[in-house]
Amino acid sequence: LNGEQISFCPRNHSHINTTCSRNNIFKTLVLPVLYSCLFLVGLSLNSVAVWVFFRIPSRSHFIIYLKNVVVADVVMTLTFPFKVSDLPTTWDQLAGPTCRFFAVIFYNAQYTCIALLGLISLDRFFKIVMPHSRMFGQSLTVSKVISATVWLVFFGGTGLPNILLTNKSVANASLITNCMVLKGPAGVQFHEQTSLLMNLFFWFVSVVIVVCYICIANRVVQSYRNSGSNNSQGKQKIKLRVFLVIIVFFICFGPYHIIRIPYTSQQVSYSSTDCSQTYEYLRFAKELSHWLATTNICMDPLLYVFLCREFKEKLMSMMKDCNKAPGKQKLKDTTSNVKSGF
Repeated sequence: LNGEQISFCPRNHSHINTTCSRNNIFKTLVLPVLYSCLFLVGLSLNSVAVWVFFRIPSRSHFIIYLKNVVVADVVMTLTFPFKVSDLPTTWDQLAGPTCRFFAVIFYNAQYTCIALLGLISLDRFFKIVMPHSRMFGQSLTVSKVISATVWLVFFGGTGLPNILLTNKSVANASLITNCMVLKGPAGVQFHEQTSLLMNLFFWFVSVVIVVCYICIANRVVQSYRNSGSNNSQGKQKIKLRVFLVIIVFFICFGPYHIIRIPYTSQQVSYSSTDCSQTYEYLRFAKELSHWLATTNICMDPLLYVFLCREFKEKLMSMMKDCNKAPGKQKLKDTTSNVKSGF
């Protein structure tokens, strides 16, 4: 899953290409700036999300899954400062820990988030379309166990092996031109397999989300019709919400996983001692599309307001409480007294 700056030939694991240049403006300047901006915005929005969500009781499967999404988003956000390792002045110092730990943590948190978004769509589907189904059980403990299992599978099943298999030592840190330099043959092979597996996993979750939300929209619209309601505005809101969830999901994650297929194919078939122009283009597209995928950490908090009534109500309530802080209330009372002639 550690897909950072890679160029290798797994058909012959003894030959790993390290000649691809890192010295380009996009890689060493533009991307760090983009991730720095995303870090500031994402940290602000997700701090508010944490502040609100963990004051909401976990009384439904939906809230439990959403809380886990918030945690995954926060974990991803906290790895962004290490994206500055692409700067020429910091790469030598941060390349090792970034490749071994922080890039792996980021990718695992990202796919944990994708899995949880799929679980949320299934939870909504069974609650709205099949309300009498016991597919996920009625106990909240079930959703907690499922959430914990998702974290364990991704971090224990793919993250930990990636960390352990990034085990090659390099005498001179400046020789670490890409993360594959730190992987042995087993690490390269494991990276290839997990990258392809996670790509397939994303498209599977995508199908689940599309099917679930289309069924939910159809069911809600049908209930409007059965009740004889002519509330066309309500129907449009339902369709808009479904469309919004799907379109945000695909805009964020779709381009990266489309590019990832030919990019990985180029990686596993590349056997030249120099970087091909095709590979350079694909690497540029992969890096840009992956930045787009990370913008999901900013989109999720906005969707909470739009889709989760409890989140919106709690946020508004907490904002009102802040406005009623003792200092502000005292100032308000003083102003009122002056206007009253006291």
